[in-house]
Amino acid sequence: MAGGLIGSGRNGRGRYRAMSEINVTPLVDVMLVLLIVFMVTAPMLTSGVNVDLPKTTAQQLNVDAKPLTVTITADGHTHLGDDDVELGDLVARLTAASDSDLTRRILVRGDKGIAYGQVLQVMGTIQQAGFTKVALLAEPPSK
Repeated sequence: MAGGLIGSGRNGRGRYRAMSEINVTPLVDVMLVLLIVFMVTAPMLTSGVNVDLPKTTAQQLNVDAKPLTVTITADGHTHLGDDDVELGDLVARLTAASDSDLTRRILVRGDKGIAYGQVLQVMGTIQQAGFTKVALLAEPPSK
């Protein structure tokens, strides 16, 4: 028997060796499909209430937990997330949504066409309930 040969064939031919190469074509196909799925679904995950936010040059805050969003539309309606809510029911809904965590970050989005007093009324109602992290949300200026 000759040394160094693999298998036990007559002409030095034995079993086939395993391929040590990875076929990346299926991996690339799966990654492209996932990319397309995320590109399509990502815009749908944002808040569904459309408002025209004012522009500002302030830097974004680094936020670890997902904040609750209170939106005041151009017609004066108040929304918690995507749900329409009356100002009197806002505190109860915020308390339920935050699991009574008064340190949960709450962002107030107000359409730039509404009165400033209406935005302050909503913010004051939230702060009187004991929530400590209430902030206004604005849009960066277009360049």
